[in-house]
Amino acid sequence: MNILCVIPVRGGSKGIPRKNIRDLGGKPLVSWTIEQALAADCRLDVLVSTDDREIAEVALQAGADVPFLRPEELARDETATEPVVQHAIEYRTAQGREPDAVMLLQATSPIRHPGTLDRAVAQFLDSRVDSLVGVVPQTPFLWTAGDPPRAQYAVDRRPRRQDLAEGDYRYRETGSLYLTRTEIYRKFSNRLGGRIGLFVMEEAEGVDIDTELDFSTVEQQMLGSRQMQGTEKEARR
Repeated sequence: MNILCVIPVRGGSKGIPRKNIRDLGGKPLVSWTIEQALAADCRLDVLVSTDDREIAEVALQAGADVPFLRPEELARDETATEPVVQHAIEYRTAQGREPDAVMLLQATSPIRHPGTLDRAVAQFLDSRVDSLVGVVPQTPFLWTAGDPPRAQYAVDRRPRRQDLAEGDYRYRETGSLYLTRTEIYRKFSNRLGGRIGLFVMEEAEGVDIDTELDFSTVEQQMLGSRQMQGTEKEARR
């Protein structure tokens, strides 16, 4: 299957200016996602869609294809992601390289474990779904605000966490990863449609950097992971 991997990276981020190329753990934020996509065994066609020349240069240095600068009308604050992906699909199609499916990766979710992308492709092919959405599991102890607030579980039969079955969990969409047949974009102009499957990721992979606190949290998470890996290497010697 020919899978186009689209990484949308706009230059005009508002919450944290220039965050997509800000240093995180020794490399620009967007480089983490590019390198993960290039390292996948499933041989993704990795394309970065950006409107910014500096970001384009960073992406090229990380190994991504940046065949165009995104048109201004697709780089506004109110621009949805789907038109950006469709623009990339049409560009590849015009080159005679129409993809069978599109993997959409969010640059602000830099933590994906080795093998995660290959696992997503394998599940996509084996399950024969039309679209796959990355999620992380959450306990069912959720509430809906109101007067009165409403629990999403039976408060008079509250289960112990260790007694929860798989069907008891809820799943939060992370925004980190989507995998969609190209025909779904053409038919619905949406990353999700047809038969939808859940791709369960580990909780650490569900991060989305949107604030300075998010940056600090991810940096500490990465530092802790490196220290753990170093300890494991020492133990094996």
